[in-house]
Amino acid sequence: MAVNTGRGRGGRRPTLEEVAARAGVGRGTVSRVINGSPRVSAATRAAVEAAVAELGYVPNTAARALAANRTDAIALVVPEPETRFFAEPYFSDMLRGVGAELADTEMQLLLIFAGSDRERRRLAQYLAAHRVDGVLLVSVHADDPLPDLVAQLEIPAVISGPRSAQETLPSVDADNYGGARSAVQHLLDRGRRRIAHITGHLDVYGAQRRVDGYRDALREAGCEVDELLVEPGDFTEEGGRRAMGRLLERVPDLDAVFAGSDVTAAGARQVLRETGHRIPEDVALVGYDDSAIARHMDPPLTSVRQPIEEMGRAMIDLLLTEIADHRSAPAASPQPHRAVLPTELVVRASS
Repeated sequence: MAVNTGRGRGGRRPTLEEVAARAGVGRGTVSRVINGSPRVSAATRAAVEAAVAELGYVPNTAARALAANRTDAIALVVPEPETRFFAEPYFSDMLRGVGAELADTEMQLLLIFAGSDRERRRLAQYLAAHRVDGVLLVSVHADDPLPDLVAQLEIPAVISGPRSAQETLPSVDADNYGGARSAVQHLLDRGRRRIAHITGHLDVYGAQRRVDGYRDALREAGCEVDELLVEPGDFTEEGGRRAMGRLLERVPDLDAVFAGSDVTAAGARQVLRETGHRIPEDVALVGYDDSAIARHMDPPLTSVRQPIEEMGRAMIDLLLTEIADHRSAPAASPQPHRAVLPTELVVRASS
């Protein structure tokens, strides 16, 4: 009788990716089946188990590694001040998705703020002691040293939104470019032609991609891209107020504003109201995130919905797979996994 040794062609051990491809599912689903998660249908479980048997995938190595040197803890690291974390719905929605996906595991979630140099130094010492099995990095700026530190320590990590197109860590993001294009196209379809954009932090790759989407939508419609209509912001309400004031000084005849976040749009709305501009009759307003702020604004805010909770869930799925892969084969993957989730424009009375 032939014995399956768990080795593929050339004596190579089959990977999770190969099992996933054979079963027609994602890597995270294979990881959940192997780890006994109940969040998998009977049909999917059967397909994965059949692929495991056909390929001879042996998770025993990972299981033995899991039994040793494990902390059963994941760190959600936010390199922002605590005040911003609790003020912006983006972070609470992300935390909700992460927590929901971890509910069926034995993992504990640690929330760590690293918005100051002192907090970063403390975090570096904590991570160097390998007190967590993996790290989720949320709201990372282009020059942030934390992702490189995590990579040097060889701790499995997933980042919410790549730092650039050359990101070396696995990442989960929303389609910032497509979301911005849909927002601007909607305003163009409403007959608006002097469309301003209040950006987010421009050292955040997602904010850069939204600017790209804004400009390309205008170009494709045959409209001139007037850089006087682009004003840097920082995703905050006060930043939205300042940016809206500067825009009105430069371009008083603007007829629409696409804001980098709902919170920013709220600040812009205040200034528009204070200066006698009616929304949407005089100036149409569109935000980004589709948070509770958008629904409760007066008038209710048209906004680009990015699936933040789903992003949190996807980050956990990917991180658990990275942890399992790291324990069975510590060498880093040459091609980091990247997931980009679709956005959706939710039209309300502000536009």
